[in-house]
Amino acid sequence: MIERIIILEDIDPVVFFGINNINVQLLKTLYPKINIVARGNVIKASGDEEMMADFEEKIRELEKFSVDTNVLKEEDIIEIVKGKTPEIAKQQNLIIYGLNGKPILARTKNQQKLVDEFDKNDMVFAIGPAGSGKTYTAIALAVRALKNRQVRKIILSRPAVEAGEKLGFLPGDMKEKIDPYLQPLYDALEDMLPPFKLKEYLETKVIQIAPLAFMRGRTLSDAIIILDEAQNTSKAQIKMFLTRMGMHAKMIVTGDLTQIDLPSKQQSGLLHSISVLGNVKGVGKVEFDKNDIVRHRLVQRIVEAYDKSETKEKEARKREREDIKEKRNRI
Repeated sequence: MIERIIILEDIDPVVFFGINNINVQLLKTLYPKINIVARGNVIKASGDEEMMADFEEKIRELEKFSVDTNVLKEEDIIEIVKGKTPEIAKQQNLIIYGLNGKPILARTKNQQKLVDEFDKNDMVFAIGPAGSGKTYTAIALAVRALKNRQVRKIILSRPAVEAGEKLGFLPGDMKEKIDPYLQPLYDALEDMLPPFKLKEYLETKVIQIAPLAFMRGRTLSDAIIILDEAQNTSKAQIKMFLTRMGMHAKMIVTGDLTQIDLPSKQQSGLLHSISVLGNVKGVGKVEFDKNDIVRHRLVQRIVEAYDKSETKEKEARKREREDIKEKRNRI
């Protein structure tokens, strides 16, 4: 008789043990000579010494499979215990497996280009219209790096542009005031990580979500750092952010230059940084367009309609300036 305590650090207990511990019951059937007790992320096993070595090895294989795919079905357990590899449909352009084993893919050419640029460079700018998947793809890459233990944390940030409202007048404490601005980042993470694991990562600050102003004075090492909505930064703000980069860190900066909410006379920090850093080694750039939009089909038509309207307005302003200039020349 031998006893083992097996700690499963990275699993979500609901995924690994199954609803109502159905996966534990299956393991008990497959290993009748071992007494198995599961609590939280710990398995206590006792029984036959020879069978225990195989049991412990298979548990580690099951742990890796469930962490990689975010799912663990009965047939997967049976295959792994038999020494086989569960069949997983090969997905082209796969980034990671999201919640319930849903594959998260690079769905367009430019999304795949962002994946490639991220692998080649330590800093990448991803520019394009709303709905093109630039932020979602960036967060998927960050989660992949965390799962693969390439980094120790993920840091997500965006400027809190108030869209006509002052933060001080909103109800609640600072977190409650800021969270609505950061909700799109939470939404993406909820697609990619089990609720138990996401809650743990947020509580232990493995994943940090904070407004841009909170980045000042920090050095961000061993991390994937994402700045979203960067078109709403000033030149000073984005310079401050980009220089937070520490050792073994990577940055992705996303933004839409058609949705700048800054005062009309203030230049976007994103626009300025792209021009300044365009030829710097180790800095990549991906430009998304309306063909990358993966939301409702109407979104692409809306973007096209606004582009046409803005082009007409620019042409009208140009003609107006030319008319004024011509009248002045006549005088």
